[in-house]
Amino acid sequence: MTRTTRSPLPSVSRALAELGGNIRLARLRRKLTATLVAERAGMTRPTLRAIERGEPGVTLGSYANVLHCLGLEGDLAAVGRDDELGRKLQDAELAPAKPRKSTRARDGR
Repeated sequence: MTRTTRSPLPSVSRALAELGGNIRLARLRRKLTATLVAERAGMTRPTLRAIERGEPGVTLGSYANVLHCLGLEGDLAAVGRDDELGRKLQDAELAPAKPRKSTRARDGR
């Protein structure tokens, strides 16, 4: 069976590239080699290289393992925590309905 993958949207590609760059920078700041981080994360150096380039074909679990090795896995848990749009949508749905006007006033009763 052939597996097809779609290219991510441009904004997603940019976000992944930024994430990968940030991961690489964090590794370099800690003076950790790619070999060491890949070994600790349970992956090959080419997979780590793909993560640091922000390639979309790498599993989220692999990204998470590298973040853990760098002590940054807590940042992953913060994704979606402050969902402003979601809260506004929920608030709009939970807002009390406007009271209906009585038809008796119009009928003269």
